[in-house]
Amino acid sequence: MRPGSTIGGLTHPADTGFATAMRGEAPGGHWLVHGDGRRGRLPVRRWHGPVEPAAAPVVARCTGPTLDLGCGPGRITLALGRAGVTAIGVDACADAVAVARSRGAVAIHQDLFDPLPAEGRWAHAVLLDGNIGIGGDPVALLRRCRSLLAPAGTVLVELGRPGAGFWRGHARVAGPALGPVFPWARLDTSSAAPVAARAGFEIREVVERGGRWFAELGQP
Repeated sequence: MRPGSTIGGLTHPADTGFATAMRGEAPGGHWLVHGDGRRGRLPVRRWHGPVEPAAAPVVARCTGPTLDLGCGPGRITLALGRAGVTAIGVDACADAVAVARSRGAVAIHQDLFDPLPAEGRWAHAVLLDGNIGIGGDPVALLRRCRSLLAPAGTVLVELGRPGAGFWRGHARVAGPALGPVFPWARLDTSSAAPVAARAGFEIREVVERGGRWFAELGQP
């Protein structure tokens, strides 16, 4: 993807923002800097490692064909495949896809608003590691997920801690260099229900694991 490209009418983060993080941790780390002043360190080592205990229950819930959206270096995609689940990782960053494939995961270099394989037939879509923020519009993102899923399909999504609120704006990746600005969003557990409802989902369960919050969304 080139800087300034769009997905579903929304500007998408260009490869240059995340590419170095997808190759591994850099001295000083990588940070996601939000337009409202919030700044959080990106868990690059976690992305490049095996599935962590907090996310293992999410993998266990994926019992049918699964799309790992914003798969990064592919730890979730790889774990699903090793568990016998048909899984494809999707990422707009070419470096992320290259790393995921080098680890043995099935991954495609594509933005998730463009045509994807087997649309309308997936059992699950996964949005972890803040990926609910992709495109800066969680409603549009979840509606896209709904179009990818079979009628009984679910979305497994990581949410912000209770009280963090719902925010939409712009962000950029800071590391060895400062990446381009792109739309981004944050969504916490207390704000998720109305956002999910606007996209045609209901929240079936929210669980906390290791200080992180995960939700399962399904169609009513």
